Amino acid sequence: MASIAAVQWLAAQAGVAVAGFDSARTTVADLERWKSGLPSRLRRGFFQAVPAPFIEQLRGVKDEDELALMAQAALVGCKLFEHMLGFMRPGIQEIEVAAELEHQARIMGAEGMSFETIVASGERSAMPHGRATEVPLPRRGFVTLDFGIILKGYCSDMTRTVFMGKPSPRERSVYQAVLEAQEAAVDAAGPGASCAEVDEAARSILRREGLAEAFTHSTGHGVGLEIHEPPRVGAGQKTRLAPGMVVTVEPGVYLAGEFGIRIEDMVAVTRTGAQVLTPAPKALIEL
Repeated sequence: MASIAAVQWLAAQAGVAVAGFDSARTTVADLERWKSGLPSRLRRGFFQAVPAPFIEQLRGVKDEDELALMAQAALVGCKLFEHMLGFMRPGIQEIEVAAELEHQARIMGAEGMSFETIVASGERSAMPHGRATEVPLPRRGFVTLDFGIILKGYCSDMTRTVFMGKPSPRERSVYQAVLEAQEAAVDAAGPGASCAEVDEAARSILRREGLAEAFTHSTGHGVGLEIHEPPRVGAGQKTRLAPGMVVTVEPGVYLAGEFGIRIEDMVAVTRTGAQVLTPAPKALIEL
């Protein structure tokens, strides 16, 4: 947030006639406060709204320092997942799992969580955004963990789904289909690819397996200073990926009354392809 002192300094610089502001993020109160620090002759025309996509375009492509911070945040997430594999057991409440994950995140240096941690087990795993409840982890069933941290202002985001006990052949088959869809979309997320093409790479695998109707959300979204940023990786999205963009790739299958599975990585687009920032294991883990 700009201070009055910063505004005064900017206005005093030689050759500075106007200053742009983002109308989507600047409140009327802030704008009036900034104007109050200017000479009266500048208050009317000094601040001008920049075109709407301008800020989003700047934020969409990360520089090397930003990418390094996001990779660091993502690796903390992977360490958290590894820790949780040793913590989870049947009978522990979902909220206990979320609390332990968030406690460990703080110990590992997180400033906070990117969003409310999702822990959804058993039949509740069929809820794409199932917040943690007092429901105990089952002796047998899927458990989805979807979480992210904030590190030096930048967000991470990842999802892994594990199985408590021994999965049936069908459960194993559906998991494998989601994993294949997720990896196909990661492979498609290279420079020049449209967001719709990445989405279709995942959706086509699930369509082949007769599971397309159970994939009920977009394949991913941009990540940065906020957990949800442009671009949206979904059907009909024409934005083309460029080096420096960071997006999630998170297809899922949700079978109401049975179970759900989602696998999510953060992916940085490079000049030659896509770099997975969350290299935690994705093969089905049985606890």
